[in-house]
Amino acid sequence: MRLNIKISKHFTINQITTGFFIAFLASAFLYLDWFGFVNSFVNTILALSSLYLLLLSDKKIWLWTGVWTGILWFWWMGVSFINYEMSWAIPLVFLVVGLSYGLIYLFGIKIIYLLEDKLKINSLIGKVLFLLTLSYIHPFGFDWYKPELMLTNSYLGIEKWQFFLILLSLSLTIYYKKLLYILLIFLAFPFQNYLKKVEPINQNIFLQGTHTNVKDKWNPALQQKHIDAVFVAIQKAIREKRKMIVLPESVFALFLNTQPHLMNALVNYSKDITIVLGALAWEDEIPRNSTYIFQEQTFRIANKVKLVPFGEENPLPEWMGKWVNDAFFDGAPDYVASKEFTDYSIDGTLYRNAICFEATSEKLYEGEPKNMIVLSNNGWVTPSIEPTQQKILLQYYSKKYGTTIYHAINMSPSYIVHHGEVIQDTISD
Repeated sequence: MRLNIKISKHFTINQITTGFFIAFLASAFLYLDWFGFVNSFVNTILALSSLYLLLLSDKKIWLWTGVWTGILWFWWMGVSFINYEMSWAIPLVFLVVGLSYGLIYLFGIKIIYLLEDKLKINSLIGKVLFLLTLSYIHPFGFDWYKPELMLTNSYLGIEKWQFFLILLSLSLTIYYKKLLYILLIFLAFPFQNYLKKVEPINQNIFLQGTHTNVKDKWNPALQQKHIDAVFVAIQKAIREKRKMIVLPESVFALFLNTQPHLMNALVNYSKDITIVLGALAWEDEIPRNSTYIFQEQTFRIANKVKLVPFGEENPLPEWMGKWVNDAFFDGAPDYVASKEFTDYSIDGTLYRNAICFEATSEKLYEGEPKNMIVLSNNGWVTPSIEPTQQKILLQYYSKKYGTTIYHAINMSPSYIVHHGEVIQDTISD
């Protein structure tokens, strides 16, 4: 009976709705962008409001903020199950992501109050420190949750020290009950972004997006149609005198290196234009998700380094992972990742290779690459907010590392991210 009473204290309407409201404020930037509305002033107010209310809240509200944040940010993971004809599993996704982030928030707030009780450390200090570490907590290796992401298209900076200044300003305002401390937020304005030397974008890269749903992409009867469309796009880029064409992940839904007639055709076209495209590769009995680079009648294969948790590799223990693959993915084997990322040079410019999910991982930005070519297939998770969230993550990393990102996509618009801003020149969708 006591346990039931204790649990029920976490399920009041006020706690659930307050947690939802804070999570909604922290997620609104995603949904506004999804609907085509991006405004720095609005995003700044939403971010500051959500952080201020979270710093004010107790542990019960923190639990529900985490639950709703997980759902509002990652409900789209369930969309992929529609393509497996397993729509019944969608509520399970809501439950898993909600509980995962709810428990992360609950665990964090319990440590904060323990420190306050045992070491007399003010809970506001603990909350600030926890929020600063949240972007390093990656359930199942999935690292898309970063509180700073809501500042990407705002008037404030996305660096850790800037995020700290924002949290410090709000905490001092709460503690001393004086609005004067809010002025510290102005120190988080990204002045450094306006002092950096900005490299020009490559206008000769032709980003060819595609719009092929998952069912059609893997339909053998439509394979030749898709192949023909690729060569039509290459011919068009050659007529426009482009130096490079980039096509999305798995634009060829086959193991391309086992198809000599296609490989020869692409090698021949590469005397007129550099071709970068996505397809599968079969190497030593190992399936890989790969980028193929055809240049000056030669080619190389760049394999994916960072695989999608559950989508391409199973992060669970082997015995459990096998059960999940058998139950949900028809026993399909996991892909195998390359050990090192690939940089390749085209016309004297070095590009970091990235395929979909890995472009949103910090690992791919080691060495602060100046240019990155990304191939994505968003067909598994559309329609949803995923392409928007992916785009904002690329803006975040572009700002943080100064990387210009050329992104060719299936099932959502292609774009270039330059100095953190989205550009859609030199693109054909």
